[in-house]
Amino acid sequence: MTPVLVFDIETIPDCEGLVRLHDLPADMPYADVAQWAFNERKEKTGSDFLPHYLHRIVAISCALRDENGFKVWSLGASGNSEEELIRRFFDGVEKYSPQLVSWNGKGFDAPVLHYRSLIHGLSAPRYWDTGEDDRDFKWNNYLSRYHPRHLDLMDFLALYNPRANAPLDALAKLSGFPGKLGMDGSAVWKIWQEGGVDDIRAYCETDVMNTYLVYTRFQQVRGHVSPDQYREEIGFLRSLMNQWDGKHWKEFLAAWRTSEGVVS
Repeated sequence: MTPVLVFDIETIPDCEGLVRLHDLPADMPYADVAQWAFNERKEKTGSDFLPHYLHRIVAISCALRDENGFKVWSLGASGNSEEELIRRFFDGVEKYSPQLVSWNGKGFDAPVLHYRSLIHGLSAPRYWDTGEDDRDFKWNNYLSRYHPRHLDLMDFLALYNPRANAPLDALAKLSGFPGKLGMDGSAVWKIWQEGGVDDIRAYCETDVMNTYLVYTRFQQVRGHVSPDQYREEIGFLRSLMNQWDGKHWKEFLAAWRTSEGVVS
């Protein structure tokens, strides 16, 4: 089977880049740099959400399903640099050519990875291939919006209509899965400043787990697995999670509704 790799990133403002781009004082505290950038952005656009290239990646989490089983983890260690985290992600794509799955990955995660890999000068030939090296990639590659090698579930389910987009938290909960557990992306910067990188990594891991569960449901909806196979996969995931350490997994299991609402 083709390995399925669900991924998600968490980011903070690139304060070093903001200082460089806007000639801000070198000794300006990063908390003040970020607040200045938020204020500037909100004044110009009505939202304090920074441009993609000014997001610094602090966590990349993955869920991998292949013939050997299933696992969820965060790349690298909590103290690794952004460059190292991105390198590990693209090294995995280079080695395994997996089916990538995300929620809003083509709208946010992938563009951020693109910009930040350019900034760090990281090579990823397999990821960027559109048929030059492998002819199959001309018709199914990671970069085209309409090619399934990277399946952005949010974009696909909305029929590429931004007005129809739905948040992962809502779709997961409506499908009987836990959804987010008391934290969302808007809290990452605050938690990062408080030294909570491990909490950010744990949160990111639960996001990819929610995404994989919704993807599994979608596989049934589109007829790629039967209802029985879907139930078997869900049971398999529950039994695995019962063996995992980590407070976030115990909370995740506790929040998981008993009824799965299988579509027949």
